[in-house]
Amino acid sequence: MTATEWETRVAGLWADDDLTDHARLERMRVLAEQAPHPALGAFELGGAFDSAGREAEADVHYSAAWAAGLAEADPARAAQLTIQHASTLRNLGRVDEAIAMLQNAPAHPAVGDAPAVFLALALHSAGRADEALRVAIEAIEPSLPRYHRSVRAYAAALTDPAPAG
Repeated sequence: MTATEWETRVAGLWADDDLTDHARLERMRVLAEQAPHPALGAFELGGAFDSAGREAEADVHYSAAWAAGLAEADPARAAQLTIQHASTLRNLGRVDEAIAMLQNAPAHPAVGDAPAVFLALALHSAGRADEALRVAIEAIEPSLPRYHRSVRAYAAALTDPAPAG
């Protein structure tokens, strides 16, 4: 199977909304074994476990994707992996790991501002509501039609110490 055929089959599997989680997992196991690079297979299999709500198993495959060199094999998927793996870690109660991962997330057009959104969620889970809100506000500020200066100042005020007076 060529890399293009593999990609087409993976995309088709993800697009099939009629599959049960079990069926998707079984088909993804086969595709993962046929992946043109081991990191790609591990990433997609981790995503299938994640999608099925089986975070502990997803974590194992996500870690394998990192170890197999996903960042070099497919930078777009590596950017997705950062988000997906961090979200899985948060769901497993490993919030500090998730925060660290998201704070170091690579910028990539495939994920846009998603790392900031997931960082805000992780910070909230850690009980750091002001930081979470600041991250979320700063992520959306560039898309506002106006009020940039005010919004940036309000966001900064959430976590910056009050000026001495």
